Amino acid sequence: MKRFLALFFLTSLIAMTQTFHTAADEGLWLFNNPPRKHLKEKHNFDPPASWYDHLQKSSVRFNSGGSGSFVSADGLVMTNHHVGLGALQKLSSKGKDYVKDGFYAKTLAEEFKAVDEELNVLMEIVDVTEQVKAAVKPDMKADKAFEARRGVIARIEAESQEKTGLRSNVVTLYQGGQYHLYRFKRYTDVRLVFAPEQQIAFYGGDPDNFAYPRYDLDACFFRVYENGKPAKIDHYLKWSKNGISENELVFVSGHPGHTDRLNTVADLEYLRDIGYPFLMQRLNRLEVMLSVYSQRGEEFERKSKDFLFSIANSRKARMGGLAGLQDPAMMAKKVAQEKALRDAVAKRDDLKEVADAWSIIAKVQNVRKNNIKRYIIFEGGAGFNTLLFGTARTLVRAADEYPKPNEKRLTEYGESDKRSLQMRLFSKRPIYKDFELAKFADSLSWMCEIVGYNDPLVKKILAGKSPNERAAEILNGTKLFDVAERQKLFKGGKKAITASKDAMIQLARLVDAESRRVRKVLESQLEEPKRQAYDKIAKAKFAVEGTDNYPDATFTLRLSFGTCKGYVENGQKIPFQTTFQGLYAKAKEQNNKMPYEIPQRWMARKDKLNLKTPFNFVCTADIIGGNSGSPVVNRAGELVGLIFDGNIQSLVWDFAYTDEQARAVSVSSQAIPEALRAVYDASPLAEELVTGTRK
Repeated sequence: MKRFLALFFLTSLIAMTQTFHTAADEGLWLFNNPPRKHLKEKHNFDPPASWYDHLQKSSVRFNSGGSGSFVSADGLVMTNHHVGLGALQKLSSKGKDYVKDGFYAKTLAEEFKAVDEELNVLMEIVDVTEQVKAAVKPDMKADKAFEARRGVIARIEAESQEKTGLRSNVVTLYQGGQYHLYRFKRYTDVRLVFAPEQQIAFYGGDPDNFAYPRYDLDACFFRVYENGKPAKIDHYLKWSKNGISENELVFVSGHPGHTDRLNTVADLEYLRDIGYPFLMQRLNRLEVMLSVYSQRGEEFERKSKDFLFSIANSRKARMGGLAGLQDPAMMAKKVAQEKALRDAVAKRDDLKEVADAWSIIAKVQNVRKNNIKRYIIFEGGAGFNTLLFGTARTLVRAADEYPKPNEKRLTEYGESDKRSLQMRLFSKRPIYKDFELAKFADSLSWMCEIVGYNDPLVKKILAGKSPNERAAEILNGTKLFDVAERQKLFKGGKKAITASKDAMIQLARLVDAESRRVRKVLESQLEEPKRQAYDKIAKAKFAVEGTDNYPDATFTLRLSFGTCKGYVENGQKIPFQTTFQGLYAKAKEQNNKMPYEIPQRWMARKDKLNLKTPFNFVCTADIIGGNSGSPVVNRAGELVGLIFDGNIQSLVWDFAYTDEQARAVSVSSQAIPEALRAVYDASPLAEELVTGTRK
């Protein structure tokens, strides 16, 4: 997931700031800079600092991708079923499909430990902007500037972690305008408590994905442990029994992944013409390959379910984003916004140094165009789509990077991330050889298409064999399926890696020089010039428009807010919430056929449910990918919902916020305990939610 996020960020853009000009409830706000003025003036809401602090420390980041929240004093964490899907699949085995059938631990002893799951809670934010910026001197060449910044960030992180014992990461905000040190408390003993059947969690399947009205119980519960016992949590969200009402103000606390709200026109055009179409090509191919594999039988479907779900979801989301980029009206608005800022800059003598920023960004697009495909294939690893290549690369690079001083290493090998890296590297997650072969062979074939069959490195990789033959040969020649073998190679360092005859290790070593080369090109000739240019633009925006604004999403904790209200689509009024009754009506309308079939347990327990219970609802809160699993709270800080999606109109929020029809979609707080009691015989869990303690 981390590799996918990094790859997507580079194939997208480094974005700019989003300013706050309108009365719309817009923004992915920093917890240390919330929109107090707007909330007070428009909503008559001005909570004390303790309100924000409590919500911040009740919020959880799933490092596998997604958000969550503490909902009891005994370490209970709530997120989406689709956020927990990877953990569910790793715990499943032949004959035990927890994704399909669901799971409920009636006792603590039955709570299963998730494989390689790490949860982070943001405890403290420190502004280190001056310290980071001071490391880059005006006369430095781009490659030296990049190394200097990377070095000082690594030192700050390592010193913080040693001092506090907390995971410490420097986050780049305002595209280099500010740098904040985030300190996280880590939880690595994470155990599964409850998950419904996927059919009710993702009711309506792909046809209803990004649609509304919805009828999904997209919820999942974990518990964090410390020293073998449920962790005692000081900050958790109290459950609202009454849910929400129409036009009520609500807040969302989560970890939005990435936005490109006010990019330069040149960057947007790159995305529209090259970045997104290329990404769509890759997603479409992957989806076809995975669909064919999953159709071979029930066990094949189980093995591929998590990955296929992720790819299908990404494909649909990117289609919506591309539609926004291809909208002439939206692009015209972006052109006008950019012109207005540039005109304002031109009139100010104190901003003369900013004038060339837009042309610099336009110029470096050629660097991206000329190198991005090789970057994605080799450094991004898309040409070697198997978990074992990622493992091999980590081992090869760990042997090279860890002997270096911390500030000289590649970013992902810094001391602050070392524990997380080792947890992933030595994960005991199940790895299925036939599934790895299907993915690996397809990716080698795609590499030939994109890079060229006669490329010298491609020829060395294939070694005179077809992609299918070569993939099988490498998988048959590796021992990296075995965790003990990985540990042995990691401990042995450079000597063990150099002497290794393991086929996957040898592949990782073969492509490493080219991978590092193209990475350095993009870092020094694209990323660094763009960062410096966007830093100038950020300075201009602060000077012209003020500092009351929010940075683009960075998969770090943000606060958004809005009101619960429906909308009009094709002349029809769409209500702000649905009920359990609507679920059964929808199934009847669709003859209870997939993907609208109601699970048998829900059919058998229909009479036990209060069918008037609110099920899903929409609000105007500003969200994006990564917000999945975010808690929705009311003015009192009580939990009233669980974000799980946006409607189709919200997909343009990658680039521009609108609240005319775009909505965030949530599970109601009333629906979850009602379903737990009436359908799943999980009254103890429901009671823990509403009381905040486990009996």
